Amino acid sequence: MKVFPGSSDIYCAFLKKGKYTSAKGRLNNKNKMKKLFRLALVSSLSLMCFSCYYDELYIEEIPEIPEDQVVSFQDDIQPLFTANCIGCHNTTIANPDLREGNSYNAIVPEYVIAEDAENSELYQNLPGLPGTDHPVETNSPLDVEEIALIKGWIDQGAENN
Repeated sequence: MKVFPGSSDIYCAFLKKGKYTSAKGRLNNKNKMKKLFRLALVSSLSLMCFSCYYDELYIEEIPEIPEDQVVSFQDDIQPLFTANCIGCHNTTIANPDLREGNSYNAIVPEYVIAEDAENSELYQNLPGLPGTDHPVETNSPLDVEEIALIKGWIDQGAENN
């Protein structure tokens, strides 16, 4: 180590970028680095803890079918079954059989309680209905308008019209 006269600092003979660095200066740099490290650590932990949140699941409400709108099994419900359900519900994979000509007798009264969609097994298991008990994930769940049609048909008495 080298001591310079008239100075209370002890200068080290280490050359750093062409300048002598004092031992006191190095301690200050270490303290600054420790403070920066602590600040970075606290900031990171705060960010990690407080940035996590859970998205609320948006559940789209099923619209009500107006009482004066008649929902027809043949014109409104069977086309939904044909387009979305008969891939599985065709007597070979899953029951009930929802193919045209067989579906009404297969679901009423075993799966449908006329005028009570909320307690009908068919309605409770519709794919696309929030909280459904449908046993299989489908590639094409029903949208809310299609679910509303089925609900409206059941609530209107589940007639074979």
